[in-house]
Amino acid sequence: MGSSVKTFIFLDLETTGLNKDLPKITELCLVAVHASSLKTPTTNDLGEIQLPRVMDKLCLCVDPVKPLTPKASEITGLDNELLRICEKQTFDVSLINTFLEFINRQAQPVCLVAHNGFNYDFPLLKTELNQQNHDLSSSILCVDSLQAFRYLHNQGGARRGKFSLIEIYRQFFGKEPNFSHYAEGDVLTLILIFICKAESLLDVASYKQWGDIEPMY
Repeated sequence: MGSSVKTFIFLDLETTGLNKDLPKITELCLVAVHASSLKTPTTNDLGEIQLPRVMDKLCLCVDPVKPLTPKASEITGLDNELLRICEKQTFDVSLINTFLEFINRQAQPVCLVAHNGFNYDFPLLKTELNQQNHDLSSSILCVDSLQAFRYLHNQGGARRGKFSLIEIYRQFFGKEPNFSHYAEGDVLTLILIFICKAESLLDVASYKQWGDIEPMY
């Protein structure tokens, strides 16, 4: 199924809290990478994997109209007052249209990729879209990179491991990622670690159609 995908759109959301908090989005980032860039990565003079030169980015902060939990604010560096002072708009039809145009601009078909996407990012995004009486095309593909990395790890006979973005980045690069817990930084980290095992991940990934994603609440 994934072999036909021409563009992978890596996605991350920052939010007001966890699933149980019925969260709202405070920041979202999409970075579109053509399949050819994943399969033929570039390296620097030291042989280190580099981000693709050609990437489209959409990064937006959002007024959630709901208090962030103290933990979410601590992790993301966002709070309601800061978003208000910066006059950020809500997750509205204007944002959705921008989101849809970004997806439509990419070489089709596309696949959304998010770390823990099946349990968090995709269901929450569907909730926000549905609350505005909108949705994505049901045929858009989705991949959860967390599940793919875990499956790949277990294929090697290992049954234990840590699969957060930071932990996987440490394994591959031997250092901390440059930026964590803001949407663009996490997406760029995800792209770097994904490229390291792209062919294998695309082979073992479980693909779902957007129409099969259930809203978080």
